[in-house]
Amino acid sequence: MNQALQIIAAFTAILFAGAALYVNVVEHPARMVLETRSAARQWAPSYKRATLMQAPLMQAPLALVSLLSGVMAWLLGASTWWLAAALLIGSVVLYTLLVVMPINHKILEPDRDLSSVETRELLQKWARLHGVRTALSLVASAIDVWQLDGAGNGVT
Repeated sequence: MNQALQIIAAFTAILFAGAALYVNVVEHPARMVLETRSAARQWAPSYKRATLMQAPLMQAPLALVSLLSGVMAWLLGASTWWLAAALLIGSVVLYTLLVVMPINHKILEPDRDLSSVETRELLQKWARLHGVRTALSLVASAIDVWQLDGAGNGVT
């Protein structure tokens, strides 16, 4: 049971991290080549689609599944590294709610001037904030993979 939980924790963390990395390295830089109005118009539907995998609460199945399975593995005797990785990936959800969501809401304001300098700055700030999510999830994934490689079989 514990090994299955560890595999689930690692798999879901890796999927989350991969999607987040793609956004930071490929999708958002490509979007920002566009003029601001087009970039903001493209961001909105992309953001809404991405919430299926990465947004907070019920829309964050990958991060939450990784958090829960990592904590359960630790409770069943896996090393404290599983707990650390679980808390890292779980912190992405809290960080998103408290730090990223206010920016999301500003970008999505119905009366926002999508061509404004402020909109461009919000999109740039969003990318930096999303980079934190990416980094946290990559570190959690690296810990999980390291632990799957045999380091996490004992209790510490």
